[in-house]
Amino acid sequence: MENNYYQHHVFFCLNQREDGAQCCTDFGAEAAFDHMKSSVKKLNLNGKNKVRINRAGCLDRCGEGPLMVVYPEAIWYTFVDNEDIDEIISSHLQQGKVVERLQIK
Repeated sequence: MENNYYQHHVFFCLNQREDGAQCCTDFGAEAAFDHMKSSVKKLNLNGKNKVRINRAGCLDRCGEGPLMVVYPEAIWYTFVDNEDIDEIISSHLQQGKVVERLQIK
């Protein structure tokens, strides 16, 4: 971890496609982003050497969304609701265990 500013850096696709094609924001990605960001802050997991939650533009996997990617591991996740987000926080961000049922290979 010595070379990484954050232990986990999470990027949420929050792209809104103008052509009407499927995109992550059509599936609640913005609300999920807000939930994860506020939960990470409440748990005091945010900051240097901890966790950073960021917005991202299109991650070019539109048909698999909504999605996020967690670095430095480059683990891609999809999610349905806040319970999925909470599981990713608890398992991956706090315990370092990938949530395989939500992982996109």
